[in-house]
Amino acid sequence: MSNSPENFDWDKFESQGFGGGYSKEERAEMEKMYDDTLTTVQEQEVVKGTVVGITDRDVILNIGFKSDGLVPVSEFRDLPELKVGDEVEVFIEDQEDPNGQLILSRKKAKIVSAWARIYDALENDNILEGVVKRRTKGGLIMDLYGVEAFLPGSQIDVKPIRDFDVFVGKKMEVKVVKINAAFDNVVVSHKVLIEKDLEQQRAAILNNLEKGQVLEGVIKNMTNFGVFIDLGGVDGLLHITDISWGRINHPEEVLNLDQKVNVVVLDFDDDKKRISLGMKQLTPHPWDALPAEIEVGSRVKGKIVNVADYGAFLELMPGVEGLIHVSEMSWSQHLRNPQDFIKQGDEVEAVVLTLDREERKMSLGIKQLTEDPWTKEDVITKYAVGTKHTGVVRNLTNFGLFLELEEGVDGLVHVSDLSWTKKIKHPSEFVKVGENLDVVVLELDVANRRLALGHKQLEENPWDTFESVFNVGSVHKATVLEKSDRGATLELPYGIEGFSFPKGLAKEDGSQVEAGETLDFRVTEFSKDDRKIILSHTATYSEADSARIAKATKKAAPAGEKKEKAPKAPKEVENKSTLGDLDALSALKEKMLDNEKEAGVKKLEAAAAKKAKDSDEASAEEENNA
Repeated sequence: MSNSPENFDWDKFESQGFGGGYSKEERAEMEKMYDDTLTTVQEQEVVKGTVVGITDRDVILNIGFKSDGLVPVSEFRDLPELKVGDEVEVFIEDQEDPNGQLILSRKKAKIVSAWARIYDALENDNILEGVVKRRTKGGLIMDLYGVEAFLPGSQIDVKPIRDFDVFVGKKMEVKVVKINAAFDNVVVSHKVLIEKDLEQQRAAILNNLEKGQVLEGVIKNMTNFGVFIDLGGVDGLLHITDISWGRINHPEEVLNLDQKVNVVVLDFDDDKKRISLGMKQLTPHPWDALPAEIEVGSRVKGKIVNVADYGAFLELMPGVEGLIHVSEMSWSQHLRNPQDFIKQGDEVEAVVLTLDREERKMSLGIKQLTEDPWTKEDVITKYAVGTKHTGVVRNLTNFGLFLELEEGVDGLVHVSDLSWTKKIKHPSEFVKVGENLDVVVLELDVANRRLALGHKQLEENPWDTFESVFNVGSVHKATVLEKSDRGATLELPYGIEGFSFPKGLAKEDGSQVEAGETLDFRVTEFSKDDRKIILSHTATYSEADSARIAKATKKAAPAGEKKEKAPKAPKEVENKSTLGDLDALSALKEKMLDNEKEAGVKKLEAAAAKKAKDSDEASAEEENNA
């Protein structure tokens, strides 16, 4: 008997019952022949199956096995038009469950197939397409054929991504860059695809790059010093000073991230890695549009855009600025801080002092809006010698202080004109900056804009009275203020100061008078003109000293009488007089030196002020050019 199915004897089969007409050998042969018609399947593998039926709950699949398999309809949601006869891939979970049913899974078949494609993509550098499922920390989660893959934020695009949510639900092509089989982790990148596309574009841009070339770019990053622009795979820097002809504090005032802009190439290095771009250069310079009627002497208005130590910049229109030097803010010759007059953002009116349209420079003045106080008709009578005024202390120096009587009118009070009675070494011992001080005019020089003022002259000279109170030989209580090798300074009644030489500081017990002690002192010498009183404690108990002082006093000519040739004094008195004369000469010399020093200081101040102004204008020019 032939073994082919065509030779199957149906009559024998039907007449003797199922298998009854076959011998044991024939039945075994027929079973083997039946088994050969079935597909041999292995569990845990993916096979193709044909849809042979569809119910409300399951899809019935024939994979060529002795029994059909069932797959839940829910696993075919992505195939709404599925019909009998369609072929699909399924995963064999179990050849036969307790009910003898073949168990299949389309979902697991998709996963296995997806992993096979992912490994193949990594090995062969293939491109895969997936769908962005959701956002996660640091990037996105994608669905690659049923497998979740991580797309880092840095691998989404060549430019920084600020909003990841816009990609959710969208399809995206990626390349597999890493697989961690132990954790079933897949890392993909979309950026590598873009970079490859940009390589040719970048090469074309760099090869054709030249100064003056206008390009279109997209702002990818912003900083306080400028913005970085993507020119199509090539980045360039647009510095903040090249964004606008006017001043801006931050690029965000006029530009936005991801904004498309046109820029011009200003410069680049040999490797073309640093490209400097400009935007304001694409528009005419504002100076070219400056109205012709603006000239020296014109009044202009604008906004203060910057305040420096030497002055302030006034913006007439974006890109057109003028410098108001601090010396042009007030008629006062004593320069102050520009912040005292003006603040950034102030709306200010000024007068054009100089104008150079070719160099694009302009200097302005504010004080010119008001009349110069020194040119007023009443200045001679208002500040005549002997008139009294109250002013504000603006500055202190070693030789005196500057007092502002009104805006633009300053006067000098010499340190020697502060007090009749106290020897003031520095004006700070007497008054502070910002305080008011009453003065009287001592000298007026309108041509040179100078006023000499005095404070002590508001009171009568007390030395006329002191001459009778502190006459030679009189004894007074005095306190030692300070002591040195040269002698001691004493505080006498009425706030007056005196001086004692070392030899007059010896006590009766042989010890020395120390600072802070209060003792009796006898006047040994008095000079009203030099405002000097010499005293001695030793003379209060030494009869010899007292006798010499009395004798010297008697021999002195009465006041008002014309002296004949003075008789020769005893040696002790002569020595004392000589010391007094030397001290008086010393004081006179100090006064002369002070006068010379004052004149010298004024010259130095004038020269320094001029030099400072020149230096400030140079700095302003550099800043304006920048």
